[in-house]
Amino acid sequence: MARTRGDAEGYGAGLTADVDYVPFDGSRLTGRQAVIDSHDRLFRGVLSGSALVGGVETVRHVHPDVAVVHAFGSVLMPWRAKLPRRRLSRQTLVALRTPDGLAVESLIVPRAVAGYQARSSTPVDMMASAAAVSGMPRRV
Repeated sequence: MARTRGDAEGYGAGLTADVDYVPFDGSRLTGRQAVIDSHDRLFRGVLSGSALVGGVETVRHVHPDVAVVHAFGSVLMPWRAKLPRRRLSRQTLVALRTPDGLAVESLIVPRAVAGYQARSSTPVDMMASAAAVSGMPRRV
């Protein structure tokens, strides 16, 4: 999994060229390269050695080539054995079928509301999980 390896280029490979990405702090990045650059800094800095844990909750096809994916997850830092509840996020992804496979067009990652219970706490590749559930091949 590119995210857990700290591989920003690999992480960005599953995104469309003009992806919209809204992380938990509400900022907005537009374009694959902006997401790669941001994650490269994070993976070499505050997120070094961390893993993304969580899973896919639902995949809803709104068109034969478009799916809305709801997932949950959090960053597990290397010094923690379990996730702190305050770091849990719920992701909404818009995934497109492209000639190269599944790619994310939009990704929104707000913090989860208090009381939300995640169903899993294992490392996950969100796009591979979504591809398996949706039947769309993953790009890369």
